[in-house]
Amino acid sequence: MGFKRVIIIVVDSLGIGALPDAALFGDEGADTLGGIIRAGGGRAGLDTLRRLGLGLIEGVRGVGHVNVPLASYGRMEELTKAKDTISGHLEMAGIVMEEPFQTFPDGFPEKIMELFRERTGLDYLFGKAASGTEIIERLGEEHLRTGRPIVYTSADSVFQIAAHEEILPPEELYRICLVCRAFLDDFRVGRVIARPFTGEPGAFVRTAGRKDFAFHMEGETVLESLKRAGFRVTGIGKIGDIYSHRGLSTEIHTNGNADGMDKTLEALGKEPEGLILTNLVDFDMLYGHRNDASGYLEALQSFDRWLGRFILELTEEDLLIITADHGCDPTHTGTDHTREYVPLLAYNKGLTKGNPLGTRRSFADIGATLATNFDLDPPGCGESFLGELKKRPPGSF
Repeated sequence: MGFKRVIIIVVDSLGIGALPDAALFGDEGADTLGGIIRAGGGRAGLDTLRRLGLGLIEGVRGVGHVNVPLASYGRMEELTKAKDTISGHLEMAGIVMEEPFQTFPDGFPEKIMELFRERTGLDYLFGKAASGTEIIERLGEEHLRTGRPIVYTSADSVFQIAAHEEILPPEELYRICLVCRAFLDDFRVGRVIARPFTGEPGAFVRTAGRKDFAFHMEGETVLESLKRAGFRVTGIGKIGDIYSHRGLSTEIHTNGNADGMDKTLEALGKEPEGLILTNLVDFDMLYGHRNDASGYLEALQSFDRWLGRFILELTEEDLLIITADHGCDPTHTGTDHTREYVPLLAYNKGLTKGNPLGTRRSFADIGATLATNFDLDPPGCGESFLGELKKRPPGSF
C-alpha cells in the first residue's frame, strides 16, 4: 500500500478550458477559471493553488507560475460524452458510461409527465428547461395558489421538482422524488433533484434542503471496492447522493462550502486511513449557474486561504488530490455546465518537486490511482499516476 489516507476535494465545476469536442455541446471557448480571473481584473489571488502548481497546468492563465511546485500537476478530460455531475464522479470512481444520460432541451416528453401524474397523483407546473431561481420567481405564486409542484430541467440530465415547504414539506418532496426516480431510470435521467424553497412572492429563497437522487449505476465503483476490502470511505457534501449511497462507510451532509471545508478538516481527526471524498457544491450551484463570476472568484479565494491552512494538517502518509467534475463558466453563454478540462493536483509532504502529470485521457485515472494505492484490482479503465509521484528524502520538505 502507498499512502495510508487519500483525501479528494472536488471543486465542483472548476473547469480550466474547453475540451476539443466542446463545440458539439455548444461550449466552444468555455473556460471557467480563466473567465472568473478575467472578470476579476486579471488578479487571481490564489496563492496556495499557485504554489501547488495550478498555474503550470497546460492552458491555465492568470494564476502565476512557480519554479518549485508543491504538488504534481496536470489536467484531465472526461471520456464519457457528457458534462454533468454524475458522469464526472462515476468516471473518477472508475466507471465510464458508454451511453450518456438523456437530456431534454425541449422539455420533458408527455410520456414522462403522464407517468409523473399517474405515479404521484399530482399535476404539475411547467415541465421545461429553465433557471431554477428564475422559474421559482416566475411560477412560485401560482404554485402557492394551486399546490402544483414546479417541474423543470436544464441542459444537464436532471428532473428537478421545486416546492414551497408550506405546500410540500421536504420529507414529502423527497418521497415524490423517489417515486419519480423509480420510473426515470428507464429514460436514463441522471438525477432527480428536490428543490425546496420558502418565502413570499417576490422574495422566494431556495433552502439548504436540496437532495439529489441519482441514476442507479451499473458496475462496481472503486469506492465500493475500497469498502468491501475493509477500508473506510467517507463522503462529504452531496457525495452520498451522487453515488446513490453506495460504497460509503460514512456520509456527512453539509450546508455550503464553508461547512464542507470544516467537515473535511474534522474528518482528518476521525478517519486516520482510507478515503475522504468531498464535493464543494457552491461553486457550481451559487456562482456558475447564476453567472456570478465575481462571487465564484471570491469563493475560490476563500477556498484557497482555507487550503493553505488545511495542508499543514496533513501527514507524510496522506495524499491530497484536488480536481473538478466539469465546468460551469459563468462568463459563457447560458447558465449550464460547460464541457472542459479539469485540474489535477496531487500533493504530499514527502513528494519531490511536483511532476507534470500531463493531460490524462480520463477522469478514471483517479480511480485507477486509488486502486493501485490501496492494492485493489484495477477498474476497467484509467491509468494510475501513483508511480509518477516521487518522494523527497526524509527531512527535505
